[in-house]
Amino acid sequence: MASKVGSGFTSVATLGAVVLAKKGLDRSWRAATGKRPPANPADPDVELKDALIWAVFSAAGITVVRSLAARRAASYVARSTAPRT
Repeated sequence: MASKVGSGFTSVATLGAVVLAKKGLDRSWRAATGKRPPANPADPDVELKDALIWAVFSAAGITVVRSLAARRAASYVARSTAPRT
């Protein structure tokens, strides 16, 4: 049971971190370009350069944040569920 609770906690914490990271990435893109990030990079009206840069920028940012959040949450769960000595 503790494993399921820990897994759920890790998932929720990771999702929350990803949502915050997405907002931060959007703001960073706007600050750097003065434009909104591409909502749909496959849209022909989006410049290829912008679509590719956004894909790399957002994928790298989200992946790093997701990994860090999952590790932090798993560490917290491990400490919280460890037997007391």
